[in-house]
Amino acid sequence: MRTEAAGLGTACLVVALLAAATHPATAQSRDVILGTTTSVRDAGLLDVLLPPFERRSGYTVKVIAVGSGQAMELGRRGEADVLLLHDPAGEERFVADGYGVARHALMHNEFVLVGPAVDPAAVRGLDVITAFRRMAAAGTRFVSRGDRSGTHVKELALWARAGRTPSEAWYRETGQGMGATLVVASEFAAYTLTDVATFLAHRLPPALEILVQGDSILRNPYHVIRANPDRFPHINTTGATALADYLLSPETQRVIGEFRRAELGRAIFVPDGTTVGDGRAR
Repeated sequence: MRTEAAGLGTACLVVALLAAATHPATAQSRDVILGTTTSVRDAGLLDVLLPPFERRSGYTVKVIAVGSGQAMELGRRGEADVLLLHDPAGEERFVADGYGVARHALMHNEFVLVGPAVDPAAVRGLDVITAFRRMAAAGTRFVSRGDRSGTHVKELALWARAGRTPSEAWYRETGQGMGATLVVASEFAAYTLTDVATFLAHRLPPALEILVQGDSILRNPYHVIRANPDRFPHINTTGATALADYLLSPETQRVIGEFRRAELGRAIFVPDGTTVGDGRAR
């Protein structure tokens, strides 16, 4: 009997070890995997928000910064515990398809059209749709992220609303994040669409200026979404909820609203977060 019990105990231990190796990101894990758009990382906001959370909670946040489309692909494969995105239509499909839960507005800013100071297409101060039509008519250089990010999706939507199709003669895709794309646009004296936070926070390309801003259709909302634990039982649901609650808390929302405001003379993220019930993000 003792031999059989010992054998059964050993077998159970082996099964448990194999399960742990297959699904390391359990609810007891101290790692939280955050799939996020590059614009939040490039603006430097995560460097301010995540260290206090890690100190207080004991969790370590592992950031995977890619375009929103790529971040959602991580979510569809169960490779992220929580997502921070800025592609509203894509996010709604992601949740409707059962990959994510508890989608909450976190903050917003705006997209802006930037370009060389000489402004060869004469778009300065125009509404964005007219500006896109003028750029196409003039055949001026335009650099796109081309990476299925929220910014790329927005740019394609603007071309569609303008009734124009970019031409290979003047349109280039980088396949990179916002910071790198701004550098390329600067080098080629080209126009590009960017989130205002990355542009103002980095000031990487001095040859570019904001030419079009303030248009209502340039609003750029960010949402936080937890992976669906019913679909992905191995994810760190406890850690994901803790991080989402922290981001939506009044204290963190104040930090978001004040981020680099004094230095840059304007808010580059406007907080939108809310909590419900007991204060936990649902």
